[in-house]
Amino acid sequence: MLFPGPVLESLERAPSRPAIEHGTRVVTRGELLGLVARCAGGLRARGLRPGSCVLVHAGSTPEVYAAQLAAHALGCLVGMARPGWSPVQHAGARQAGFDLVLTDALAAELAAGPSGEAAEPGAEPDGLARLTFTSGSTGSPKAPVQTYRAYSLAYRPSAWPPPLKALMANFERCLVHASLASPVMMTYLGRTLVAGGVAIIPELPLAEAVAAHRATATMMAPPVLAGLLERGADLTSLRALVLGGAPAAPSLLERAADRLGPVIWQGYGQAEAGVIAMLTPEDVAAGRTGAVGRPLPAVQVSLRDGEGRQVPHGADGEVWVRSPHMMAGYWRAPELTGEVLRDGWLRTRDLGFLDRDGLLHLTGRTRDVIIVGAEVCYAGAIERVLAAHPDVEQAYVVGAPDAETGEAVHAFVVPAPGRTPDPGALAALVPAALSAASTPRSVTVIRRVPLNAAGKPDKSALRPTGPSATR
Repeated sequence: MLFPGPVLESLERAPSRPAIEHGTRVVTRGELLGLVARCAGGLRARGLRPGSCVLVHAGSTPEVYAAQLAAHALGCLVGMARPGWSPVQHAGARQAGFDLVLTDALAAELAAGPSGEAAEPGAEPDGLARLTFTSGSTGSPKAPVQTYRAYSLAYRPSAWPPPLKALMANFERCLVHASLASPVMMTYLGRTLVAGGVAIIPELPLAEAVAAHRATATMMAPPVLAGLLERGADLTSLRALVLGGAPAAPSLLERAADRLGPVIWQGYGQAEAGVIAMLTPEDVAAGRTGAVGRPLPAVQVSLRDGEGRQVPHGADGEVWVRSPHMMAGYWRAPELTGEVLRDGWLRTRDLGFLDRDGLLHLTGRTRDVIIVGAEVCYAGAIERVLAAHPDVEQAYVVGAPDAETGEAVHAFVVPAPGRTPDPGALAALVPAALSAASTPRSVTVIRRVPLNAAGKPDKSALRPTGPSATR
């Protein structure tokens, strides 16, 4: 069954049960189904049909979610603008060939329209379903697209691997606290409904929302979790906390598990690839916190060198993946697509290795390099050395122009709780593990890493401030 069929079917089965709590408002499954039907009628009246392209430029409300389900029921391609975009980015997206821009006002108008029957499914398996703008953490945002065949797998319990089935058993009350432009938030909202749970869209700050809404599950980036733990937020109602967006430092995973118990999961994936690997609470308890997880059963992982040749097991290489839920390509960007899709495989641009237990470890990104003199230094490798020190919970490395070497390495570290990192001692660790060229010119202690609009670490906002500082 193609999306949104599994979600709509779950709503039909229990129309009187809650589907979404939005602040103090409760929308039942039957009411949400009615909203979808009205939105579908309004979208059809505006000329939308299979293959039409819809850009969602709106917040996270039941009406906006219903309108997206309706657009998918008509067989449209749906994308959502990310919060924090500049006016130039919004204008560029609007001019990229969308047939309709869905705003909060239009979603409310559609949802208030005349009642009607749900739209007959208009999607085809190979039709384009979901467009996800990337966060732009490695440059300008790109737009991976998935077919209905690939996108629908996330919502079919029969297609869920055992770790995901075990995870979803905890999603009785899922807190969806960030924009639905995030594929993680959008996907887990739908999965929660399919699994029989309630999706909570809070109006409170995240630090208060978990306890106030008795959330049993939620998703966030590692720096967000670090901030919540630092502030002493009440997270005791959680039975599952999914980390994503960037690998969590081992010390953060261990501290969170000590504080919250066996509830920490880590998902590794990309908008282009979907979920690649998962680290389970059992893995965290067993001390496998240096890995990002075990590849899912349906995902093939191959580690390759710069020429595309497979490297020996255990050696570092670029992570290539092949899976049924990866993207069909970048929207209207065949040259970009050709750079990463090769013979059914996707180049992730991430570097890593598989250990003897089959867990995947990441060591950097192929494009996250700093050229010191004539030597290529990988930021991820330097970050890994620094983050392994007990005084450091998170480490971030950037390059900056340098008169002598062209570029120089500058590191920023977030202290582990109760610890005071010594910048000089940290810098001295690097040449012993890597090379002299990789040695940071400066090590700056920061209280927390800046985040971009997607909630991911924003390394571009970090600037060298001298040989050592605290801010």
